[in-house]
Amino acid sequence: MSPLLDLHGQAVSEFDQRVRAIQATQWADPTPCTDWDVHDLVNHITGEQLWVPYLLAGGDTAGAGDRFEGDMLGDEPVATWEVASREARANWLQPGTLDRTVHLSFGDVPGEVYLWQMTFDLTVHAWDLARAIGAEEKLDPGLVEAVLDWTRRQDFGATSMFAAPVPVGEDADAQTRLLALTGRRA
Repeated sequence: MSPLLDLHGQAVSEFDQRVRAIQATQWADPTPCTDWDVHDLVNHITGEQLWVPYLLAGGDTAGAGDRFEGDMLGDEPVATWEVASREARANWLQPGTLDRTVHLSFGDVPGEVYLWQMTFDLTVHAWDLARAIGAEEKLDPGLVEAVLDWTRRQDFGATSMFAAPVPVGEDADAQTRLLALTGRRA
């Protein structure tokens, strides 16, 4: 198995641990993503998982219409996350997925690029969710190091995806550096 597929599996696990720790009274709690509460954050990541089988099968964003928009969690948010993440992971584990061309909203990319984006999002949002619900914030160090290395090589340009980077001390650990690159304070 590819090291990236292993990292993705770890990122799914990190997010899954935090989803399973959400208490019934926490779904409306704020997160470090200022526009999202816990429900919105989990809905975002679950929605991303729902896209995976469709996009890896050659679908594109235009052809999807609005099928992956709105509240994807329904009445059983944890169960919906579990099914969506399991199906996405199963699709990623099919032979040749990293070499496929994936049609994303901003253009066509190799499956490997799409998987890095998914791994990045799961990792950073696992921390967001942990912070929001008071769960363990420490993420797998190997995962964090790899995602930090990938993030440093990206040109996110003038994007509104993240707040401005936060300065950190030279002795900051990899997780603090990764979070700081996305405008988060550990």
